[in-house]
Amino acid sequence: MYVCNCFGVTEDQVKRHAEGGACTPRQIASACKAGTDCGSCVRRIQALLGRGGYPRPALVAVERDVEQGADPEEQGLDQDEAAAA
Repeated sequence: MYVCNCFGVTEDQVKRHAEGGACTPRQIASACKAGTDCGSCVRRIQALLGRGGYPRPALVAVERDVEQGADPEEQGLDQDEAAAA
């Protein structure tokens, strides 16, 4: 199914870019141009990304390190960020 008709970008393509690290509509646009012409697909892209659906790679790495016993302060996190991780 097409998400962006202007550039022929499919839902699967958006999901692949998200899995590759693009976690915002702007990053998706940089990866495949979706959302950069008429803009009608931006809301659909936001819905596909979802809140927490594709977490930022840096946060995933921090979460993994914290789970393995690393000190959050050594990771450069404050208490709120550490609690979220």
